[in-house]
Amino acid sequence: MHLIIDGYSNSKEILQDEQFITNWLENYPAKIGMNKISPPYVVRYVGPDWGISGFIFIAESHIAIHTFVERSYVNIDVFSCKDFDAEKTIRDFQDKFQLVKSRTCLIDREWSGMEPTAAVTSAFAYHER
Repeated sequence: MHLIIDGYSNSKEILQDEQFITNWLENYPAKIGMNKISPPYVVRYVGPDWGISGFIFIAESHIAIHTFVERSYVNIDVFSCKDFDAEKTIRDFQDKFQLVKSRTCLIDREWSGMEPTAAVTSAFAYHER
């Protein structure tokens, strides 16, 4: 599963808080049944369109967060070869990052090898909130 969340936050403070993002990445994998295999890696980019990028490796793949503070915008990826509750994950990120508008996409990454190589659009689910 690959959950993509793009959203606008009403809290620039959260989007520029390296410690908040570090703590979130440190603690969130366990909340969705995932296993951390690295500490969070969080960096601040200073320049045009500045923000914070955070990443954590999980045994099942990774979780990444990229904030764009001046635009009050955030990109989030939760990528896992193990199923998780995508609706709960969306609600968790919307709540903790104070998203007032968001767009999500859930991609079913399961591939049995039996399908043709062309993309199957039924594996993509887009939602705007």
